[in-house]
Amino acid sequence: MILLPCPWCGDRSVSEFRYVSEVVPRPDPGTATPQQWRDYLYLRGNRRGWVTERWYHRAGCRQYFSIDRDTITDQTRAREPAR
Repeated sequence: MILLPCPWCGDRSVSEFRYVSEVVPRPDPGTATPQQWRDYLYLRGNRRGWVTERWYHRAGCRQYFSIDRDTITDQTRAREPAR
């Protein structure tokens, strides 16, 4: 079982959460091209190793938060709550 570290509730089973997305930098709305927006909205790197992800605790505190997760081993490191 994979445990995710919720900043408010502590470690919980991954079944209580909903995956939102990998965290990627948002392009500047005033200067971004349509191609940059498409890449931001639809493309992800699907990298091996540590990535920062956003999750939603749907069966608990109903808060969004970010974690670092190793996509090879599923180890997680806590981060700050999402803003």
